[in-house]
Amino acid sequence: MRHRDRGADVREPTVVAAGHAAGHVTDHVADHASRIETYAADYFETYSVVGLLAVLGVLFVAVAFGAGRLLRPVVPTPEKLLTYECGVDPVGEGWAHTQVRYYVYAFLYVIFAVDSIFLFPWATVFAAPGYGATTLVEMFVFLGFLAVGLLYAYKKGVLAWM
Repeated sequence: MRHRDRGADVREPTVVAAGHAAGHVTDHVADHASRIETYAADYFETYSVVGLLAVLGVLFVAVAFGAGRLLRPVVPTPEKLLTYECGVDPVGEGWAHTQVRYYVYAFLYVIFAVDSIFLFPWATVFAAPGYGATTLVEMFVFLGFLAVGLLYAYKKGVLAWM
């Protein structure tokens, strides 16, 4: 007698002396092996699509750069070889010293950029049930670090408009 078991045609188990169904075990192992092969094929098929897209992306960029190199005119002139920055004609040497005070402005930018990057994921987790108190404490710790950074900038006189 035959019946359907999870979509596979399986024989009725035969009872042996030890109480095990020998035919059922053999069929179950074969069914399990075929399911593993199917899952593995599906798994690697999805990665092959990702790999194919990556290869096509690299080829697209390589062809675009190669076409640009072949089609553009190459006419080097002394004006084209000059250093150019921010629309200002270059004066003096190419190497120039910058003021050390600009690092503080960069520091302030990093503080506020990191703050905004951290704020959006925090807001989504804060709304999830069970995470409210933990994320609130984390945010106050993070705001404490930001306060220390702003205090440092204030002590250096960066926040004064002169």
